[in-house]
Amino acid sequence: MNPGVSNRPTKIDSGFVEFICERLAADKTVRRRLPGGGRIHIDRQLPFLCVYRRPPHGSDQGTERLVTTEASYLIASGASRFHAGLSLLVKRIARTLQPRFGAFLILELWASDDAPRDEIESTPALQPRFRIVAPRDQGGGAFVEPLEEALSRVKLRRQAADVRAHRSAAWHPLRMAPVLPRKAVVETGCTVLGLEVVPVYRDPASGEVFPVVLRDLRRSLSRALQQAFFQFTRLRTTHRPEHFRVLGRRAVVKAVWEVDRCLCEVADRFDFLLQVSPVNSRQAWNRFQRSRFEKPPVFSYRPLPADPPLLKRSLFDIPVEKVEDPALALLFREKQDEVERKITMLQDLNTRRFLHGSVQLYGPVNGNLVKLAREILRLVPPRARDDSRGGFVDADGFAAVAQAEIDGYRTRWPELDARVEIRDDLTSGLMVSRGSLLIGRDTRIPSARVDALLQHEVGTHVVTYYNGRAQPLRHLYSGLAGYDPFQEGLAVLSEYMVGGLSRPRVRVLAARVIAAHQLEGGASFVDTFRWLVRDQGFGQRTAFTIATRIHRGGGLTKDAGYLRGLVQVLEYLGRNGEIEPLLIGKIAMGHVPIVSELRWRQVLREPPLLPRWLNSPAAAERLAHLRGGMTVMNLIRREER
Repeated sequence: MNPGVSNRPTKIDSGFVEFICERLAADKTVRRRLPGGGRIHIDRQLPFLCVYRRPPHGSDQGTERLVTTEASYLIASGASRFHAGLSLLVKRIARTLQPRFGAFLILELWASDDAPRDEIESTPALQPRFRIVAPRDQGGGAFVEPLEEALSRVKLRRQAADVRAHRSAAWHPLRMAPVLPRKAVVETGCTVLGLEVVPVYRDPASGEVFPVVLRDLRRSLSRALQQAFFQFTRLRTTHRPEHFRVLGRRAVVKAVWEVDRCLCEVADRFDFLLQVSPVNSRQAWNRFQRSRFEKPPVFSYRPLPADPPLLKRSLFDIPVEKVEDPALALLFREKQDEVERKITMLQDLNTRRFLHGSVQLYGPVNGNLVKLAREILRLVPPRARDDSRGGFVDADGFAAVAQAEIDGYRTRWPELDARVEIRDDLTSGLMVSRGSLLIGRDTRIPSARVDALLQHEVGTHVVTYYNGRAQPLRHLYSGLAGYDPFQEGLAVLSEYMVGGLSRPRVRVLAARVIAAHQLEGGASFVDTFRWLVRDQGFGQRTAFTIATRIHRGGGLTKDAGYLRGLVQVLEYLGRNGEIEPLLIGKIAMGHVPIVSELRWRQVLREPPLLPRWLNSPAAAERLAHLRGGMTVMNLIRREER
């Protein structure tokens, strides 16, 4: 077997080294195993290499995972019998890449000996601690300050890092020879630095790893290293990256695609919103009416299409821990947790436990949101009604205009295959499920609201679903964890952008918040209905719809997210945020930085579809006002004029 192309070499010889360097010279990805259980991963031509060597004696659990977050890393055995081949490999990598950039950095990371217990007890809990080591007679000192500054921003459980830097003859682990001898460093003209990490991620007595601590440290340290590499690149090389995230990983390995696929397959085994939406709303309304609104309605739900314990078994069999990329691993862990909570809620449907699960999933209705909702209800009088002078559009009429809207998007992206379906089991209302628009049979929409709802349902929910489908990660269309509020806020914003966010519509969104708040306080369906009709002046059928949405399943607080999400979107735009990144798929507010990172790293593509309203001069003017900073109350007052 030719060792130059084997993925399991028995030694690092000249043939293997030549193979690696030929791929690097051609700017191809390198991902190969090394003897002694090591491996090398280099995404593409980059001006740095992170090195970690396992101690030849003893255990060093967890430390090697601190370098696997980077786009260019090498993990090797520190045993002396592998040293010559390893040194040759690193030297040739430096010689191959240094001319391309004009400079090359080798950063070796290792764990310090576990600190004595008395020192640990006198140090703030889990405080990250780093020691930067620069050779006395080399030029790495110019890079020490940017690295020190970046590491000082690392935090772990709110503890800021303690970072110290000094020069030493030994810029490598003390019990090992330098990965490059001094002569080779001079010959290659590369910069070498050492980074010693105090292993707060494991128990000093047993050596047992604290997985959550290690995970949090990996993500924070990865950001710091990329910032430092960015500074080195701009200070010392001819390369001029636009952003530090550009230096992150682009190559996505098989484990990522497999985890992404498996998580989405489990999530797609059920449609959560359809499962918790009553199928007998019309009959329930009739019985509620006959009881003179005294007896709470009894709702029926669709049978669950899968066995919850088996779903959970499939869910937790997915090896999320194999994903090295910290950004993607975070998204996957969040999704795994969210899907598990939804499965539990479906088990608890129509029980008191369902509401507890809802609060866990969507969060409590907080004081600021309640205060805003009450202010809206005070400002917008009960007599406010949607303009119905143009008449109403029924389910068939709305289905026709929605289909025409979808056909327009299909001309821009032929892979869009959304359907419009009128459903008897929805009774009234609109819902997008897996990219298709579902319309309740009894739906009646004021003509003045048709375009606003088209932008809400098609221009936001359908568009973001199919933009997500265009991405290599399935999670972008399945929905990142907690995406609902931000997605609904964006959809409500689209109503405003076409001049269709009416005062009664905002009033309904505010009423949903208070109804959800009252639900958490123990209000019954009848309590909510009476408050809406007697105290807030809503019509009986509208009050029934709001109460049904809030009390379905045993209590669902999701509808408080419409107003919460609108607040989030307005705050984002007020910080001069761009709309386009929000349309890449179904994401939460907290995911905007991660999505931006993945876009910089070219893991994600540009979305193929943009909502129709973005081409409107009137919407552009409104968007400019929003970027000046506007609140929901400003929005309402602006629409009054």
